[in-house]
Amino acid sequence: MPNFTYVVIDNKGKEKKGTIEAVNEDKARANLKANGNFLISIAPQNALNKDINISFGNPIKSRDLSLFCRQFVSILSAGVPIVNALEMLMEQTENKVMSQGIKDVMASVEKGETLATAMRARGKIFPSILINMVEAGETSGNLETAFGRMAIHFEKETKLKAQVKKAMLYPAVVGSVAVGVIFIMMIFVIPNFMGMFADMDLEMPAMTQFVIDMSDFFKKYWYVLIGIIVLAVFGIKTYKKSPSGKVIFGRLGLSMPLFGALTRKSSSARFARTLSTLLASGVSMIDALEITSRTMDNEIVRDTLASAKEDVARGIPLSEPIKKSGVFPPMVCHMTKIGEETGNMESMLDKLADYYDEEVELTTQSLTAVMEPMIIIILALVVGVLIMAIMQPMLSMYNGFDNL
Repeated sequence: MPNFTYVVIDNKGKEKKGTIEAVNEDKARANLKANGNFLISIAPQNALNKDINISFGNPIKSRDLSLFCRQFVSILSAGVPIVNALEMLMEQTENKVMSQGIKDVMASVEKGETLATAMRARGKIFPSILINMVEAGETSGNLETAFGRMAIHFEKETKLKAQVKKAMLYPAVVGSVAVGVIFIMMIFVIPNFMGMFADMDLEMPAMTQFVIDMSDFFKKYWYVLIGIIVLAVFGIKTYKKSPSGKVIFGRLGLSMPLFGALTRKSSSARFARTLSTLLASGVSMIDALEITSRTMDNEIVRDTLASAKEDVARGIPLSEPIKKSGVFPPMVCHMTKIGEETGNMESMLDKLADYYDEEVELTTQSLTAVMEPMIIIILALVVGVLIMAIMQPMLSMYNGFDNL
């Protein structure tokens, strides 16, 4: 959803500036006025008025949200009023950003706002799925149940993300070590060995000469190489955030050998779990698909669900656009179709999510098992070439002595 910057006068007569997330400007105006504010100005957020937030990644993780929901359930079960529960959570939450968000929510609830409305005004801290679940819980009088479901949802989301990161982290670490080893050998080890042959009238083999030239280049221009690597990483990360970059990297993520299957299965697990949770809370299919699409990391999967939402709005069963897209595995299409035909969509999606949670874990283990020997072999080949380059002139020299 788009963000809007606003200036209001609150019920205490103080000017207040900030941003609010809403479907459109009219909805943003209504939410601000519902809080007892006098609206002075509101405008869509753009590059000129966008809040600057320097942070390394999202400060609110799934682990923080799962802990928040689990503690909220425990406190509410003990009969503690919502305001007091929020105060207790604010004091014991270690994440400072989230603690401040809970404090702001508590202040709004004290003024008479509903918990969901107060959380929606802090949409950068509390995700849409949590806000909708809280709203449904307040409407039905089952707020504890809503928070209990969200605790389970975020716990499984945390586990899923940890498994995917584990699969990505191992090759990244080993690859970095390999690059470091090559740099050290080129800058320090190779020159020391080649210095022994400097005063000898030997014709260096082609491989040895190539390694010597590479070593000289590394010694003279090591800072250039590091600069190129840093700029390349920065450029790739920047391009990855652009609209075209999201699409290209999204397609790459789905089609890469080994990693493509992991991306599809993890996306399937997240899709099924999120959609099931929302439907179980009474959220309509169209709104649930809209929220679910925003939780997807892969742009292609996100666009597929956004397009599926439009098809469902026209009366087309969800299973048809999912199958037509070719993004999700056949199991997702079949289980979704069975859920539609039996009228038991939530149960089918829960089973689907559990299945792909296990699949992600198995795929992660298989991926690590495959990547480990592969990286070791590549590293051994690189080091082997360097050692051969060192040994070749020594062998040529010994052969020369034998011929004398």
